[in-house]
Amino acid sequence: MKRLTGSAKEISKILDAEYAAYAKSQDNFDEIVATIIANVRNNGDTALRAYSEEFDGVAISEFEVSRETIQQAFDAIDPDVLLALQNAKENIQSYHKHQVETGFVDAQASGVIRGQLVLPIEKVGVYVPGGTAAYPSSVLMNVLPAKIAGVPEIYMVTPPQTQFNPAILVAAQLAGVTKIFQVGGAQAIAALAYGTESIPKVDKITGPGNVFVATAKKQVFGQVGIDMIAGPSEIGVIADSSANAAYVAADLLSQAEHDKLARAVLVTDSIELADAVDLELEKQLQTLPRETIARASIENNGRTIIANSVDEMFDLMNEVAPEHLEIALDDAMTYLPKIKHAGSIFLGHFTSEPIGDYYAGTNHVLPTSGTARFYSALGVYDFVKRSQFTYYSQDAVVAATKDITTLAYSEGLQAHARAIEIRGEIDK
Repeated sequence: MKRLTGSAKEISKILDAEYAAYAKSQDNFDEIVATIIANVRNNGDTALRAYSEEFDGVAISEFEVSRETIQQAFDAIDPDVLLALQNAKENIQSYHKHQVETGFVDAQASGVIRGQLVLPIEKVGVYVPGGTAAYPSSVLMNVLPAKIAGVPEIYMVTPPQTQFNPAILVAAQLAGVTKIFQVGGAQAIAALAYGTESIPKVDKITGPGNVFVATAKKQVFGQVGIDMIAGPSEIGVIADSSANAAYVAADLLSQAEHDKLARAVLVTDSIELADAVDLELEKQLQTLPRETIARASIENNGRTIIANSVDEMFDLMNEVAPEHLEIALDDAMTYLPKIKHAGSIFLGHFTSEPIGDYYAGTNHVLPTSGTARFYSALGVYDFVKRSQFTYYSQDAVVAATKDITTLAYSEGLQAHARAIEIRGEIDK
């Protein structure tokens, strides 16, 4: 991996430039995606069928996946995979139940009641990639928090296949998806955002996808809500001389194998560890079925940052603000307060990132490209909205009239003031 040295500020400038270059490269897809969205918005199912034949090579008569097809998936799934999905479901549910909000009522002042309702979003669309990038774990991670939030209608879209990966359909059924539609790409996002003859319009869209999907989500935002604009997967590892180089290399590769654009970053104060990790990366790359992808990621986007101290390691990694962060240090839990920016944190030498991807129950839909500075992991809170409510008695209005009307008149909004004055029968 390429090595970087310097202060946190200097490293930050380098990484910002790399992120900016990636973001600029995505602009090339804006016009193509805008055309697809407009076509689906104007022509509905007709446009979806045409894109299915053009992009997926599949002629679609019915978009909804039938109950018979779903049952066939249950018949075909490996029993061990089914059991693993069921166990992962339990863990995801047990974790996300802690995120449920209840709202509040505040009635401290005489004649005044204020409060907040927490209400589920009514219709959610979940995008699930297909083909070689079929991730049943992502189905569980997107759908189960929505179910816990109380979302009544959850529609899943996934690219059409001549033969579906059984685990995708089984995971959707286990999680409680309302209907599954076989449509993919930017056209699927457009269908969820605007609705077609077959696919309902939703209020929010979540789920990972390729650059066309990500661009489409960006363009329909405002018409519907979205979870986030996700870029390629990334992992950051903070490690010192106590770390096992083979473990560190394996974890870096666990994200590198996703995508040639994936980013793996090691921050260490041990040059000896950095050297050992480089040797392990080469050794392990030679055994990976996805070596070509992982090697391109490590060689082009992998970074080893050499720090001078433990504190500097954390300062530097906070500049990276990684999607996944591993702390490969002894007594790792004690360092948790040093983390400012990270999507999901994995503590200790044995807590490998894939534990979070599949099993622990924490969500694996996470902010990328440094957006952990202001985005969070997907959760129950992403599938609710908060409505405020207020009650004032007439006496309470009279008591507050002077303050309210003073502010209204100061802003030149006379009708605002009158709306208050008329209720207290007070002349200005």
